[in-house]
Amino acid sequence: MKVELVTSLKRQATRILAELHHTKEPVMITEHGRPSAYLVDVDDYELMQRRMALLEGLSRGERAALEKRTLTQSEAKERLGRWLT
Repeated sequence: MKVELVTSLKRQATRILAELHHTKEPVMITEHGRPSAYLVDVDDYELMQRRMALLEGLSRGERAALEKRTLTQSEAKERLGRWLT
């Protein structure tokens, strides 16, 4: 992962962004020697957000199964049948 100082970002934002778009490699921005932020390509960020949403859904489903908040197939069919009619 590439690392840039916040002062470099201020002075050379166009170059840093061009490299980011070309390489698709995230850039860690440091401030006073400590990580402060990450720059990531827009497409990569959106992909990460979609993946996170999927993981959240899987987590909710797993939690529901562990807490016995699930239905059998016949129960689900019955409920859907009542809802659809």
